[in-house]
Order: sequence, then structure tokens, then C-alpha cells
Amino acid sequence: MNIDVEFHIRQNYAWAKLPGNVKQSLGNSQREYEKQVLLYSIRNQLRYRTNLVRCIKKDERKYYEELFKYSREHLMLYPYHLSDIMVKGLRVTPFSYYIGIMEDIMNSEKSYDSLPNFTAADCLRLLGIGRNQYIDLMNQCRSSKKFFRRKTARDLLPVKPVEITIEPWWVVQAGFITEDDIKLCSGPEKSSIDKIIDSGPQLVGVLEHNVVLGLYNKGFIYLDVPISDDSCIAVPPLEGFVMNRVQGDYFETLLYKIFVSIDEQTNVAELANVLEIDLSLVKNAVSVYCRLGFAHRKGQVINADQLHPTWRNVPSVNRLKCAMDPQKMLLSWDGMENRSPVHDTATTETDATSQDDVADSASVNSLSLPSGHTKRIAFLFDSTLTAFLMMGNLSPNLKSHAVTMFEVGKLSDESLDSFLVELEKVQNTGEGEAQRYFDHALTLRNTILFLRHNKDLVTDDEQPSNGFPLDLLRCESLLGLDPATCSRVLNKNYALLVSMAPLSNEIRPISSCTPQHIGPAIPEVSSIWFKLYIYHITGQGPPSLLLTKGSRLRKLPDVLQVYDRLLITSWGHDPGVVPTSNVLSMLNDALTHSAVLIQGYGIHGDGETTYIPFPFDEVEINGEFSRSNMCSHRALKVLREKVDLDHFCGFVNMVNPRACRYNGRRSSEDLDEKEEFESPSGSVQGSTESFELVADEPVADSVTKRTGEVSTVEQDWIPLEVCFGIPLFVSELNRCVCRKIAAHGLCGKESLLKLLHSSRKLSLQVLSFVQSFQETSDSDSGVTNLFPYTSSIDAGVPLPAKSLIFKDGVLSEWVGRSHLPVHIARLHKEQTN
Repeated sequence: MNIDVEFHIRQNYAWAKLPGNVKQSLGNSQREYEKQVLLYSIRNQLRYRTNLVRCIKKDERKYYEELFKYSREHLMLYPYHLSDIMVKGLRVTPFSYYIGIMEDIMNSEKSYDSLPNFTAADCLRLLGIGRNQYIDLMNQCRSSKKFFRRKTARDLLPVKPVEITIEPWWVVQAGFITEDDIKLCSGPEKSSIDKIIDSGPQLVGVLEHNVVLGLYNKGFIYLDVPISDDSCIAVPPLEGFVMNRVQGDYFETLLYKIFVSIDEQTNVAELANVLEIDLSLVKNAVSVYCRLGFAHRKGQVINADQLHPTWRNVPSVNRLKCAMDPQKMLLSWDGMENRSPVHDTATTETDATSQDDVADSASVNSLSLPSGHTKRIAFLFDSTLTAFLMMGNLSPNLKSHAVTMFEVGKLSDESLDSFLVELEKVQNTGEGEAQRYFDHALTLRNTILFLRHNKDLVTDDEQPSNGFPLDLLRCESLLGLDPATCSRVLNKNYALLVSMAPLSNEIRPISSCTPQHIGPAIPEVSSIWFKLYIYHITGQGPPSLLLTKGSRLRKLPDVLQVYDRLLITSWGHDPGVVPTSNVLSMLNDALTHSAVLIQGYGIHGDGETTYIPFPFDEVEINGEFSRSNMCSHRALKVLREKVDLDHFCGFVNMVNPRACRYNGRRSSEDLDEKEEFESPSGSVQGSTESFELVADEPVADSVTKRTGEVSTVEQDWIPLEVCFGIPLFVSELNRCVCRKIAAHGLCGKESLLKLLHSSRKLSLQVLSFVQSFQETSDSDSGVTNLFPYTSSIDAGVPLPAKSLIFKDGVLSEWVGRSHLPVHIARLHKEQTN
């Protein structure tokens, strides 16, 4: 649907008031516009009486029936914000809705993974059916077909909800209750129903606990989870979340956007303002978090003596009470045993026909908000890290934190204490590929301890006395926000951004001037382009051939044929090492999907690599070149000057392609026998086609495992790549970079100002470099092409328009057997200034 059309539907524009260009996009058809209004309203589960659809669809009941049918067919979350309509009007409770969904997918013999994440989590909460239970039900359903008396899917599904967690501050509303229903109720249940009908909706906490559960299981009541404008929400590590699939409907998208943006210091109204999303939608989303147990409201809203006596012994926290030790969590646990967060009973007599009215009248004077908002440091990571934490089976309770980091996209400072406790349990006892999981977990712990509440990290007056708090943010989740919203969220909450290194080539790094970012300045700096850029300005680097998508390679250039191992990087993916002997057919296959960079990596087997952390110390720069001090390498001195490595942190990956294979096997050589291409699949930018990952060789091992054969000749070593941020894959390198950050005061105000200047200068130089190798036939697109990342978050790093070769210190255009020099002397001169 056209974005302009959606905007005018949201704003309730009638056909007569539509601008001419919008009418034209609809073919000047009023009928088409009405069709789009109905479709948009159903997809977004809009309320009939307050939206434009009331002018299009005259039958309100039929509209809601279509909405219900669409939601069920597309496996969407139950529309809790329409509970009054669904329960009272259509007699569809959340339990019956999910029973219907479960019956549909069982009859269609679909897998459990077909359920979207939040829908699966709600099914687990209400029906008690998770992955294992679903598999068991499907087995029973299939086996019953072999017998004369067949059981249907409905026969196998539960007849009433499992016991759910109900918070005493929730609100009880009367459902569709008939006289026959009343006959099925006990005396206390009848009294409670009379009270709800006569006096209006009631707080759950003022009614008998077992009575509320009984009425809910019978479907005679439904529950609202009221959220007020100034409610503050905490999101602890997820429990009960189901990782199936993302569907992409409007509400799921909203839930993920708010997940990564929410924090305990920002109330709901402020959050809606920052995200520029309608306040009612944000309240609906936060209400669902609390209902599913993924979040809880902060602060006390009713005194314990106002509760019904049966609630005194009912724990008033979410489901984490069964899985986590409260003493290990930095949440508002104090005094929770003696009081429960419910509304003041004085508010229960208000008109509660809508959830918002109840929420707005809530008493929030006792919210335990901090006296002043303290900005934090954000450590940016990608999904690779969460995969390592989940796959490694490293610690019993570590997975819930890893799931939170992936699904919420954030692990806040309040949850880091329990996270560190779990990381502390990880033992460095892995073998083979599993060792990478252990290494990342241990270095992540060291990085958190270094950045979090480190009063020696920043000596400026703006820093809190005990150092800045730390949040962990997933890049992909931030990229789900539009650029302007992402900038507002980061500016509101963070004083500094620090990236892990290297970030996966499959994502776009966050670009940010404020707050300042210690990491890749722009996406191009994390791309293949930056490799060619550093080779160009230093005049050093491995022989490299960048082929455009659609190219065909009949034979390797002579300069690459002398190599036994090649480093291959398909566009937007991580690199891999392959043998030269069988690379040609695989390259041509990959070139049908993507541009590909081919680099010489090892003449006699794999080349030797080592990592040089920066910023460099003056003692290292002025010393003589040696195996233990490569900082005085001429190429690194040029990089330090032209890229300003003094105010960035990270590492330079140096390679010696002439290194002879050592008789003993080093840690990364266990991949030698299986270095092959994977089958190409997918699209150009979103392809899963990649090459075998290069094994990371620890810095210390590179010294000890090649004794007697290590080259100390400067000319043998050349720069392979430069990565900005804090590395997590080698413990020694991680500690060294962290030490240099503190020693050089990179987080100080003065250093960050110089970093900002250097980042901007580097960005312009790299973008000019990229632009010089793009087609320039469109004279009107100069500025747009120079800054491609500003046009769209999905635009991606520009693909090469020409095939390029780096050989003998010169970068030039490659056209088969010969290559044509590209005249970029002026660009080179500008970059050296």
C-alpha cells in the first residue's frame, strides 16, 4: 500500500479531502480508496467507531467478524485492545481464539514454527502448549487415524486455560454472561459478578484470588492491563519467549520497535513522543508486554492493606519468580513481599468502559523514579554474538539473557548483574569450533566489566561519580527503527556508543555523530571498499581483484595464480579461505548473485596473520620493527596519519602470505581440509551465500607455534584489514584494546571531539573514494551518490560499477587480461592533506 495513502487513512481523510496526487495514485477511483481503507483497518485491527472505516463499512458487527477472521488466518496476536468487542460482542475470548488457531494449524499439519513469536508465547501462556507439547499432540492426532475411532484436533486440545499469572493491579471486566452461565457459578463467583456489573470494572486485587481465576477460566470475565501516561516499565531477561519466526504485521513490528527503545527511566508518554508513535498504540504494546510477563510496571500503586486477604500470599511479580533469583537482578524487588502494585481503590469507581480511562486515573505518585536521568554507554553488538551465547551451552541460565539480547535487542544495565553472574560460570574448556563460543563469552564479560561503572574511563565533570551505566544494544534491532527515530532514542539515553569488532558484513553499522561512536564511522568503513581504500592510501596490501556482479572469470590473473590459498569475500558477507585449485567454478557461481573480492592469502598454505591493536603507544611507534612490535611498520604509520588511529580503537589485521606451513598444526589449520564454497542461494544483498569463515588465530599462539620460522622482515607483512571497535574473539587482544582505551583517554571529552572531526573527515574521503569508481553518467545524482546511506536505511553500501585490481601498490580498473590505470592522483593528494 502506498505510504501517502496509509498516512491519509490514519488521519481519517475522506475521499473528498484527499490531495490530487493521492487520488491519482489510486487511479482516481473512490471505490479503490474505500477498499484500501477497509484493508488497512482490518490489518491494523482498528476500532470501528473512531476510525474512517465507519464511513465505508456500515455493518459494525460484520466488520469485526472480518477482522477476527483475518487475524486468526494470519496467526496474529489476540486483539486485546478490542477485548470489549471481542468478548462481549463476538464471544471470542483469548482462550477460544488460540484454540481455534491451534486447531487450524494442526488440521493443516503445519509445524510449530509456523506460529509467530508473540502468538506462540501467548499460546504457551494460556494453553500450556509449547513446541514439545505440540509435537506430542500431532503424533497423537496422526496415530489416531490408524484406528476406527479417530480423534480430531479439537478433541486433543485443552478445554480450559491453564493457570495464568494475574497481577492484582489489572482490571476485571464483565464478559458476555447469560442467565444460564450464572447457574454454573458458585456463591462467591455470583457475588463478584454482581459487584462488577453493578459497580463497574474492579481491580483484580480487591476480589478473591481463586474467584477471579475461576471466572476467567469459565470465560465470564476478561482482564485489562491498564497502562497510564507516566507508567515506567522494566524489561528483565525474557522467560517463556518462543523463538519461531517474525511475521511482520503492524503490531509485531511495533512490539519490536518499543522493545529496543524502552527503558526504566522513560515513561510511556515520553517513549511515544521519542518514537513519534500514537500514545494509544504504545500503551497497547506495553500492556501486552506486561500481560505476557515480558515486562512489569515499576513502583507501588496500592497499599497491601487494601488487597483482599487471599492475595497476601500471592507473589506479585511476573513469571521470572520461578526462574531467577531476585537477589541477582537489579530490579525494584525491595519490599515486594509485603505489597503489591495495584491501583488505588479510590480509582475503581471511575468510568472504565475503556482501558485508557482506567489507566489515566491511576495513582503513580509513588513511582520510584531517579532524581535525575543519567545517560549511559551503549555497547553495540550483532546477532553473531547472541548466536554464540545460545549455541555454546555455556551456562544453565545464560540462554534467557541471550534470547533477550536477540529478541528485545537490548540488555539494560539493570539486568547486567545477573548476566555477569552467568558469564562467571562459563569455563574456558571448549574444543574446536566450540572454543569460539567460550572465547566470546569470556571476552564479553571482560568488556562489560571494563565499560560499566568505570570511573577511570572518563574524567570529565559530566560523568557520574561511579562511572556510566552500560546497556548492550543489538545493531539489527536499532536498524529496525527509522533513522530519525533511532537518532532520537540514542541521543536521549546515551552519552557514548562503542561497537564490537568486527561487526558482521551482513549488517549496516550504526552511523552516529551524537552521541559519538567509537566504531565504524559509516557503513562503507565496514565494507570491502574500506579494504581497497587502505591499500590505496598505503600502497600496500595483498593482490586483490574486485569483480562486479555478473562477471565471468575464465582464469585467475597471473598475480593470484602463485597463491595456494585465496581469501574470498562475497558482497555483504563475511570472508572465507578457499584453495586456489578449485576456486574458479565456485567464483563464477557466486558472481551470478553478488560482487566478489578475491585476495591472495597464502603462497604455501594459509598465510600467517597477527592483530595489531590501536591506538599505538609512542614507544611502539618509535621503536624498531620486530615480530613483537609491528607498530613501526611503514604502512601502519601511514594509516595512523591518514586515518587518525590515535582517536579510534580497534585492530589492524596483518598478513604474511609468504609464511611457510609449520610442520605442527596450528589452531586455525583444522579448517584446511574442508575449506569449500557453500551452495549459493538467495538474492544479491540478502543472500545466505558465503564462504568458510577464516579461523581466528590467537595473538599469543601466533608467536609460540611458529618458533624458528617467523618472519621478522617488514616487507613480508602487509595490512589485510582495519576493524574499529572492541574485539571479542581473542582475550589477549580484547584486554590490550581496553587498556589502550583507558591509557589514551579515548572516552574523554577532548578525545571524542577529535574523534568526531576525524570520523567526518574519514567518511568524506571514503565516500569520495567509492564515488570515483561509480558510473557518473547521471549528472544530477552527484550528491545523492556521494552520500548513499542517507537516502534509505535499506539502500546498502553501493556495489562496484567497475572491476578493480590492486597490484604492485596500485589500484586500477581491470578489464580482463590487461588493466587500465584509473587516474586518481588528485583524490590521493586531497586525502593526504
